[in-house]
Amino acid sequence: MRESTPPLNAAPNFRDLSEHVRASIAMRPRTLFRSDHLGALGDKDAQQIQALGVRRVLDFRGVDERRSAVCKLPDVAVHSLAIEPTIVQVLSDLLSAGRRLTPADVVAHMQDTYRGFVRQHTDRFAEFFRHLLASSEPTVFHCTAGKDRTGFAAALVLRALGASQQDVLRDYLLTNQRLKAPPGTAWGLSPEVAAVLWSVRPEFLQASFDAVEQDHGSLEAYLRDGLRLGEPERKELRRLYLLQG
Repeated sequence: MRESTPPLNAAPNFRDLSEHVRASIAMRPRTLFRSDHLGALGDKDAQQIQALGVRRVLDFRGVDERRSAVCKLPDVAVHSLAIEPTIVQVLSDLLSAGRRLTPADVVAHMQDTYRGFVRQHTDRFAEFFRHLLASSEPTVFHCTAGKDRTGFAAALVLRALGASQQDVLRDYLLTNQRLKAPPGTAWGLSPEVAAVLWSVRPEFLQASFDAVEQDHGSLEAYLRDGLRLGEPERKELRRLYLLQG
């Protein structure tokens, strides 16, 4: 599928959320964007995002992440929805303890991370939706790599708007075409382990939705009770972000 949003050198995971879900829903184009962090943008990248009309940034990064890479996009309102990263620290602790990590270890810990989005950070995702319901001004939401915290947020938005599981997964997995793993030795990881850490996999996202089912009974119940998206809010979300007609 051809994309209308421009490729960005410093934020390769930046994309229009509407462009990969057209099989099931018709989202308003150039309204809701997902991305990796915006702290390394050059002038050209920033100008390209500005040309899309972006006025609001929703940032899932933790305190140190934000401090080390402050948003370089001018003239926007930046809202912090901090979810501190844990996976790198967990893996670092295991390495320090002499554990030889395998790709399977990383998969298991990534699944724990995604379960944690539901079991520890639902309030942050509820806050995310409150911002989206406030207005439909062009918005970019992101974390550092734009793959995990951002990936779960994107999946929630798309499911709340009525997108199919297939379209949600299509958008989610596109990250694997956008990001390249840094050398494994940068973190003391073997290349094959780093490749898993830097990727997205269906079983990562599925772990979060399994936690939704286990803890809330259904996605509908989680949207309603966990994220406080009742039918009036769902209707407003559709009005703001779907094409009408």
